Amino acid sequence: MDTLTDGAGWRDAAAALSFRTDAFIDGRFRPARSGGRFDTRNPANGSRIASVAEGAAEDVDDAVAAARRAFDDGRWSGLAPAERKAKLLAFADRIEAHATELALLDVLDAGKPASVTTSMDLPDAVGAIRWHAELTDKLYDRLPPTAADIVGMTVREPLGVVGIVTPWNFPVMTACLKLGPALAVGNTVVLKPAEQTPLSALRLAELAAEAGIPDGVVNVVPGFGETAGARIGLHPDVDCVSFTGSTEVGRLFLHYAAESNLKRLALELGGKSPCLVMKDVTRLQALAEHVATGILLNQGENCSAGSRLIVHRDVKDAVLAAVQAEFDAWTLGDPLDAGTRLGPMIEQQHLDRVLGYVEDGQAEGARLVRGGKRVRIDSGGYFIEPAIFDGVRNDMRIARDEIFGPVLSVITFDDEAEGLRIANDTPYGLAASLWTDDVNVAHRAARALRAGTVSVNCFSEGDMSVPFGGFKQSGFGGRDKSQAAHDQFSELKAIWMQLR
Repeated sequence: MDTLTDGAGWRDAAAALSFRTDAFIDGRFRPARSGGRFDTRNPANGSRIASVAEGAAEDVDDAVAAARRAFDDGRWSGLAPAERKAKLLAFADRIEAHATELALLDVLDAGKPASVTTSMDLPDAVGAIRWHAELTDKLYDRLPPTAADIVGMTVREPLGVVGIVTPWNFPVMTACLKLGPALAVGNTVVLKPAEQTPLSALRLAELAAEAGIPDGVVNVVPGFGETAGARIGLHPDVDCVSFTGSTEVGRLFLHYAAESNLKRLALELGGKSPCLVMKDVTRLQALAEHVATGILLNQGENCSAGSRLIVHRDVKDAVLAAVQAEFDAWTLGDPLDAGTRLGPMIEQQHLDRVLGYVEDGQAEGARLVRGGKRVRIDSGGYFIEPAIFDGVRNDMRIARDEIFGPVLSVITFDDEAEGLRIANDTPYGLAASLWTDDVNVAHRAARALRAGTVSVNCFSEGDMSVPFGGFKQSGFGGRDKSQAAHDQFSELKAIWMQLR
């Protein structure tokens, strides 16, 4: 994979980047019909990166029309699965060939450390397209058992035009997690990236065209949620919307679907994930490393972040000391420096939000034992020290709300039943982790935790073979990753034939 491995190389490559800044519709870049543009800014220093076309309802209409033509004439949906597979594999090859470029676009746009985008985001993005491409010609239709004079078939067909709305925390990776299965099934796509991070999605569309994916199959309309995003949700010719983002915006898409054509929705929303630590745990160093990763990866701007450390009272002091020491190993700094593991918050508004929760936690009586202050102010960036609160009750705002930043709440319990009750006492259910040395407890508690992904003695979301999605207000309607991702982008049709 074309990936630089040192800070000097990243900085030189970032300085040499060029940006695609217009909407990509029907195989070409074009400005928004209104002529409007908006700035995307670097969270590490507040500087303007580029001026991007501000797509709105009329641009979404153009993109949907192009996607509908491309779907109806069969230029993509009519290809044999093996042909779609070949083009998707070529797309993955193009992404891999431009991995450094795409990784650095997300570094500049989202403030993500280059050490993360190059080692995790881009390999996962390439892997997602390849995994779903390889599955394209391996999913069989079925013949149900019927009478001798009946031929029954259950077949899967593409939905049609799929709207994809992606978040700013994992821009290129989330786009590929959705593009892979949506395209593999035979759909055409209108993608709206988050307004904070449009650059990598626009480059992805160009690479798709270079790989031979026909015009109109992949369209990208940058813009704002209340205009371009809402139009995708309300458009009567969009058959499905796959959205990753906040629960608040997920509710809006439910309204949009109800007000329009009852389009299918696949919603991957917020989380307040527990890390449940039983008193028998002995691997404190491994535990501390995973707890730190769970809340600090991507600056805590992660829907499955392990933001609640629910730990048995007997081991709390030892666990907290180990976690504090591990936090110290996470270097905060310029995302283009090789040693940086923590970058800035995405924007000033979000930084203020996270700082507000730090104030709320103290006001509610929790004890701030580490961090929680804005730092590197002279850089112009939106940096905050990772924070740890002890003495947290599960009814406090810092334990209830998705903060989406590097803020860890430590909550104690006295027995397994209480620990499980606290862990499940949340409106969310995206992920959970469990630490125990007792295999009986591991099986029992993993079953009892109400979350779409439960990791035992680790913090993990699995790999591409494992479905990812949540319970309760963390979303529904489908799963990212695995064969299950193909299900959300396809219709199941029954065909019943009477023989003579």
